[in-house]
Amino acid sequence: MAKGDFLTPYQKGVVRRYYEHKDDMMHQKLAEIVSELSLCDDEKKASRLWRSAATALKNLGAPEARAERVVANQDVQGLAELVARLF
Repeated sequence: MAKGDFLTPYQKGVVRRYYEHKDDMMHQKLAEIVSELSLCDDEKKASRLWRSAATALKNLGAPEARAERVVANQDVQGLAELVARLF
C-alpha cells in the first residue's frame, strides 16, 4: 500500500455508500425515536431518547431554534411533525 492509502477499494466503497445514505439513516433513526418515545414508560430511557433525538436533529441540520424548543419541552407530537417536515 502506498503511504496514506489505508483502505482497500471495497472498504472505500463501503465508506462512500455510508456517507451517501447518512441522511436517510438519520431520518430512519429519528422516526424510530419518535415511535419509542410515544410508547416509553421509563423516565430514564425517555431522557436518553431525547438526547439522541437532539443529536440526530443537529446532524440533519434541522432548524436549531425549533429543534431546541421541541427537545426542551419534550414534545413528542412536535418532534413527529419536525421529522415529517425534514423528509
